[in-house]
Amino acid sequence: MIQLNEISLYRSSLPLFQHASLRLSPGEHVGVIGRNGCGKSTLFSIILGDIEIESGERIISPKLRISHMSQEVLALKCNIVDYILDGDSVLRHIEASIQEAEKHNNTSEITYWYDQLGLHDGYTAHSRAEQLLHGLGFKQQEMERLVQEFSGGWRMRLNLARALMCPSDILLLDEPTNHLDMDAICWLEGWLKQYTGTLLMIAHDRAFLDQVAESIVHIEQHVIKVYSGNYTTFEKTKAEQLHLQEAMRQKQEKQREHLQSFINRFKAKATKAKQAQSRMKALEKMEMIAPAYVNSSCQFKFQNADKISDPLLRIDSGSVSYQTEKKEITVLKSLNISIHPGQRIGLLGFNGAGKSTLIKALLGHCTLSSGTHITGEHLVIGYFAQHQVESLDQQLTPFMHIQRLSPGVREQKIFDFLGSFDFFGDKVHSPIYPFSGGEQARLALALLAWQKPNLLLLDEPTNHLDMEMRHALTMALQSFSGAAVIISHDRALLDTVVDEFWLVHEGIVAPYAGDLLMYVKALKSGTLAHDHRPLKDQDTIKKSNHARRTSSKTTSLQQKLQKELTSVEKKMKMRQDKLNELASQLNDSSLYLANHSDQLQVLLNQQSESKAVFETLEIQWLTVTEQLEKLL
Repeated sequence: MIQLNEISLYRSSLPLFQHASLRLSPGEHVGVIGRNGCGKSTLFSIILGDIEIESGERIISPKLRISHMSQEVLALKCNIVDYILDGDSVLRHIEASIQEAEKHNNTSEITYWYDQLGLHDGYTAHSRAEQLLHGLGFKQQEMERLVQEFSGGWRMRLNLARALMCPSDILLLDEPTNHLDMDAICWLEGWLKQYTGTLLMIAHDRAFLDQVAESIVHIEQHVIKVYSGNYTTFEKTKAEQLHLQEAMRQKQEKQREHLQSFINRFKAKATKAKQAQSRMKALEKMEMIAPAYVNSSCQFKFQNADKISDPLLRIDSGSVSYQTEKKEITVLKSLNISIHPGQRIGLLGFNGAGKSTLIKALLGHCTLSSGTHITGEHLVIGYFAQHQVESLDQQLTPFMHIQRLSPGVREQKIFDFLGSFDFFGDKVHSPIYPFSGGEQARLALALLAWQKPNLLLLDEPTNHLDMEMRHALTMALQSFSGAAVIISHDRALLDTVVDEFWLVHEGIVAPYAGDLLMYVKALKSGTLAHDHRPLKDQDTIKKSNHARRTSSKTTSLQQKLQKELTSVEKKMKMRQDKLNELASQLNDSSLYLANHSDQLQVLLNQQSESKAVFETLEIQWLTVTEQLEKLL
């Protein structure tokens, strides 16, 4: 059990916790949320005993084994499997004791410690460590590589694997999904659901919390509140509380106005002085109900570019390769891409499939080994790299970062703009090196928005962002008039922003016919892992349905639905062929000359109409498929 009673803690004379309490039972799976800087990581330090509270009580049995995910990884010269195994200190103690006993040929000690090794499941430790690494995206050929050979993001994955490897009764994970891609997150969700101990995880990923958390700990205004249910349930409960709180505040405000009116009218009259005095005391004692804080201070938008091209960017017959000592390796091939204003594209694919390489190819940072890269006349790219924060000048202030981009701009305009990203007061003129990861990520997005891009290339833009800033980013992307290509493990962001998905698989970039839910299901079922070609989920589901149909009697309703499904798929194929034909015609650069504007408009209108028809057919296909699957 974890129990914190009436704890208080201050940082630089400012309260972090004030009379905060928390009680968790064994086996609870808890999501810890709150704005950046509210004390989430400090709460973990208190549980670990690394920080002394100033008042209150911390009750955690010393017999409970606590494992936690460190936020730092040293550049060690040991291989990654040994690094993971080092997380299990008991195992290492048993192994060292066996070596010592064998060194002295102490038979009884050897027998004892080998028994302990079996009880500790030590014989499977090496294979379990490799399974953890595989699940988090490491390849078999990387098992002998040294920790120091991996980048910071991959070292964080090693820290996560090390925390999972250590036997524990309490597991503390601080933003475990930050450096994972979607397939690794899906694997982690499955692992954590099977974890039998008490789990506390700081996370800003809504979908992840919905899958794993059974309750939510919300840190707000220096206190800790516990809500039953996953994150979606928390949001609904919180919204209801805010609504009730605001109604109570308005009612109380009316009572205050009534009391104050009585005081103002009668306090000077001798006959009413006593009553007025009574009401003054009542007014002073009345507990103030804080106005419901509904609107986030983070509210921004990507300003529309002054001019825009259509298409914004094209790659024709492109490929990307790199040369090793032995041979040339092709990462991407047969790239025929055209990006138009208004498109919202999400990139899907396994880790290492080439998603980030595709972003760099679009950006022009990655030279094509063949093909052509054509940019629109008015193209302005806003690029957010996976490790964008690391490129910020740590000695400059937020104000200076903006001023460096636009030296002649009015100071007030910079202040107003930074305020929309929640930078106020001293923060505006403070060097950023002590800023949290979330604050620096906010600044990186601010610099991106300031430049008025018409094409956004975003590679994991939500890393380190809290819930409020992720919501602000989602709203900004929804109202953006340009195009966006997004790599993200944040399924909530992809679900609400992206209109179409591209699958990067085995060097091919192809439209993905399914939605995000289908993709996640395919990841969890292993479908993608066994299909070595760009997937089309209609084919996969058809084969699955056919196998089921042949093993049971086909009912008349099934036959009817199957006939309807075949008809819809035929129409979808015809419409997709039409879209491919239109896309091919629109790739003709001569169309974009002034004397062909009418023909271009006709083709664009036909493309828009065909997309709308295809989307309608797709919805019909999903409906029929769901009905058919229920019968099988």
